[in-house]
Amino acid sequence: MDKIKYYFGKYKVIIILFIVLIILGISIVSNIIEKDDATVDEELIEEKVKENKDIESSTKEDNKIVVDVKGMVVNPGVYQIDKNSRVLDAIKLAGGVSDEGNTQYLNLSKKITDEMVIIVYSNEEIKKFEQSNEKIVYIEKECECPDNINDACIGEKSKDSNNNLISINIGTLEELMTLPGIGESKARSIIEYREKNGEFKTLEELINVSGIGESVYSKIKDNIKL
Repeated sequence: MDKIKYYFGKYKVIIILFIVLIILGISIVSNIIEKDDATVDEELIEEKVKENKDIESSTKEDNKIVVDVKGMVVNPGVYQIDKNSRVLDAIKLAGGVSDEGNTQYLNLSKKITDEMVIIVYSNEEIKKFEQSNEKIVYIEKECECPDNINDACIGEKSKDSNNNLISINIGTLEELMTLPGIGESKARSIIEYREKNGEFKTLEELINVSGIGESVYSKIKDNIKL
């Protein structure tokens, strides 16, 4: 016991310093651990915030589509727009219709789709279109205007040349008589044939009608339909 007191008294200062250093060391280590934990928490929070932003950004992107607005608008170009927008919204996004623009053949309420092409025509283009001999037919779905690339149109140039053909199955006597080389007698023969044998199955069957041979058929084949 005396030895302990002797050594303690002799090395008292050193022992106290050693204990103080140990306490300081423990305190420093604790602070480092706490800071590391805090850093980890901050990193987790930042990562979570970034993840939420990415999700939000992705959600916004999913609600966007791209359309190409051309022609008589203030600022023609490619625009990103909400997918639930209408043709009118896309035109507004492009600065609106210019002074020379004409939207009478556009369906402004039509819902837009991704990669849609919207063309606003000029008054001059519409005038030329209306002066053409091709009939305009209003329809609800796929359509054309003065060209065939405008997805916003409501008017279509009719491509159905059958509208001008005479039906050999339902054509009247007068209509059949408008065909080249077909007088009243031959027209009546066509009607009598279909009443007796039923509707023509092919155009070539017309050759079987009395008074109509291959020579007559060759003259009218481009002017008839079933």
